[in-house]
Amino acid sequence: MKIVSSVSEMKNLSLTFQRAGRRIALVPTMGALHEGHLSLLKTAKRRCDTAVMSIFVNPTQFGPREDFANYPRPFEEDCARAEKAGCDVVFAPVKEEMYPEGSATVVTVEQLSDQLCGASRPGHFKGVATVVLKFFNIVSPHTAVFGLKDALQCILLKRMALDLNLSVELVFAATVRETDGLAMSSRNTYLTSAERRDAPLLFEGLQNARALYDAGERNASRLRSSVMGVYGRSIAFTVEYVEIVDLVHVQPLAVLDKAGLVAVAVRTRETDTRLIDNTILGGTL
Repeated sequence: MKIVSSVSEMKNLSLTFQRAGRRIALVPTMGALHEGHLSLLKTAKRRCDTAVMSIFVNPTQFGPREDFANYPRPFEEDCARAEKAGCDVVFAPVKEEMYPEGSATVVTVEQLSDQLCGASRPGHFKGVATVVLKFFNIVSPHTAVFGLKDALQCILLKRMALDLNLSVELVFAATVRETDGLAMSSRNTYLTSAERRDAPLLFEGLQNARALYDAGERNASRLRSSVMGVYGRSIAFTVEYVEIVDLVHVQPLAVLDKAGLVAVAVRTRETDTRLIDNTILGGTL
């Protein structure tokens, strides 16, 4: 496995792969790898000849009071785990190359960037869209693999790829969970024992909504209430939002007469950790 930190070296390496007829898959990450990330890497290996995983804690997607400085960066351990999972190249650029002095160009996906998580994290999705497009331009992947846990991110990147006529194929892989249902996340390590005990309620609430939907319920208010009823049992977190929206414009649905996303976000009381999760009812992204 190669470790590349230079943008020009990564571009040249990708060109070499392409000239050899090798298809490239990209898995963008911020490191602190867990089994969810590694499952994306395995998906990439199944679909393409060469798997590139980026490891870059992107400063432009963090707000001023968020955890950029404290975000875990176990780089050597990450590289070992990536190599074991079949990664061919780790691309770990330095901030100065990704955002050279005077950098002023950003990507904003209008009307989506301020929905759901974007409402409380202004600028977050602008940072996500910008860095992902930069990775696409540097790595030139045929395929890019993302996890569905960040559903709005997936919808937003799908919109960006369509609007900007990008040729990369986007693959959205199912959320990988702990045995108790908690979606895997690098931020799970922040949780206290009490917060960790309550955290599986996120998925339990989503399962409640799915069970009602499968039984024929289509009223979004009743589906939402079924989720909130579960979350009301927690003493460790407060609800930021529980929303049921469509998969294109991310607008609230009153009735699920088409595919809908049930998206949730909570904040824990002790560590102020933000946890998100979702399920899609009646379709796929």
